[in-house]
Amino acid sequence: MGFMSEFKEFAVKGNVVDLAVGFILGAAFGKIVTSLVNDIIMPPIGMALGGVNFADMFVSLDGKSYTSLEVAQAAGAPVIAYGSFINVIIEFLIIALALFFMIKTINSLKRKEEAAPPAPPNTKDCPYCAETIPKAAIRCPHCTSDLSGK
Repeated sequence: MGFMSEFKEFAVKGNVVDLAVGFILGAAFGKIVTSLVNDIIMPPIGMALGGVNFADMFVSLDGKSYTSLEVAQAAGAPVIAYGSFINVIIEFLIIALALFFMIKTINSLKRKEEAAPPAPPNTKDCPYCAETIPKAAIRCPHCTSDLSGK
């Protein structure tokens, strides 16, 4: 088997395709969460805290004062953008919470499948010798008792 045919077999296997689909969906979900945090969650929190824009919270390390993070970055000033860091932490917590609920749901579905009642037994005990025998037996193979009336 040549290199190209081996690679084609590897790349087309279901696991690789499933991984690619999961990666693409994960990236899209990340964008949704980023928008949720930056555009929906953080503005009311910033407003409640007196009009704070978390994206503009930073410390300039060169000692100069800048009006916004963008201005400081355009000037090439070294900054610690702790407001952006706060946004990323909130994004992480939302993603972790979503994954927790998804895995919890999947695990509860698995437990329901595992908790299915066992099949009814296909054996019975001989009333004469107490040995286990097939349910359909009409004579005990151990003590040879007639079970047709039982």
